[in-house]
Amino acid sequence: MIVNLSQQHSLVSNWISELRDVNIQADRMRFRRNLERIGEIAAYEISKVLAFKETEVETPLGTATSKLLENQPVIATILRAGLPLHQGLLNYFDKADNAFISAYRKHDKDGSFEISLDYISCPEIEDRVLIISDPMLATGASLVKTIHFLKAEGRPKEIHIVAAIACTVGIEYVKREDPAVTIWCGDIDDELTAKGYIVPGLGDAGDLAFGVKIQM
Repeated sequence: MIVNLSQQHSLVSNWISELRDVNIQADRMRFRRNLERIGEIAAYEISKVLAFKETEVETPLGTATSKLLENQPVIATILRAGLPLHQGLLNYFDKADNAFISAYRKHDKDGSFEISLDYISCPEIEDRVLIISDPMLATGASLVKTIHFLKAEGRPKEIHIVAAIACTVGIEYVKREDPAVTIWCGDIDDELTAKGYIVPGLGDAGDLAFGVKIQM
């Protein structure tokens, strides 16, 4: 399943517009907060498809029947750009376990690149719901490598991917590699440059959120 959160009119469209706007991007706090908001909305939407159980809760005046998540998910993010989106998910799934993966593009002089994945810290993920956040789903290469890396640690019951903006090329690649994955995105663009950047996209989410890095 692929869910474009901008298909229906909502505040998500406002936040995506601000993320893209070069006149607003200079405000890093606002940029991070908009990513966080999209993570919150994605968490709410994902919660609707998770398993719940009925539980009795004692109130000062009696007993109420409530529905609670059967199991807490594992929320994973790709450092560093995914941190604000991750925080949004964690704001709502506030009892979730967390995983962190270092994955980045290692560029060659000819302009090509490969995905370097150097670090992972994760809890037990066997037979659990896994939610992976990465603000830009461009080629899909880093997400596919991340999924393979995490599956080496355990086999999740289901996998959800959350992105602020995704490209159809990347979505198709991820779905070819793992058809069972559900993708939730703030919006979907159709064009990808030869260097693997989404057009119109929004630029480098990590740089806009945290400052320009030295290119490795």
